[in-house]
Amino acid sequence: MKKGFLMLAAVAAMVFTSCKDNAADKVNEENQKEVAERDANSTGAPVMKFDNEMHDFGTINEGDVVEHTFMFENTGDSPLVVSNAKGSCGCTVPTWSKEPIAPGEKGEMVVKFNSNGKPNNQMKTIRITANTESGQEMIKIKSFVTPKAGGAKTGNPVNKVRKTSTQPGHEGHNHD
Repeated sequence: MKKGFLMLAAVAAMVFTSCKDNAADKVNEENQKEVAERDANSTGAPVMKFDNEMHDFGTINEGDVVEHTFMFENTGDSPLVVSNAKGSCGCTVPTWSKEPIAPGEKGEMVVKFNSNGKPNNQMKTIRITANTESGQEMIKIKSFVTPKAGGAKTGNPVNKVRKTSTQPGHEGHNHD
């Protein structure tokens, strides 16, 4: 027990005396200058700035396929690369140039919207994955889609007249 205590005390003494050196004294001045120079020369992230982040197609007829070209500029300090863009629904399809866009240059993203089976108010989002600081950008489209004649019903289906069962034990509900 006495030996164990003495060993522990010796190890503790070595640990406390070896940590006296100030870490700041160990930093090489040349390395500091090199890091400062590298940071000063580093470029910032690209910035994807859209002319408009929302487009309204207005009123269209169900079944129409419409498209809009979103224009954007890289206002950052390094080339902009769009790696992916995806609509919030399969009816919204974006296409874009796969080439990097240099700082100060413009690019475009074409968004097609197929209104088939999409009556009434529609709002769709396109999520863009790019090498910007946030990593994701977003644009939106909206439209009012006039339903096809005899197509989707605009009434409330809860209010439709339903047959009720006359079988015992089925009061208040039916089996349509």
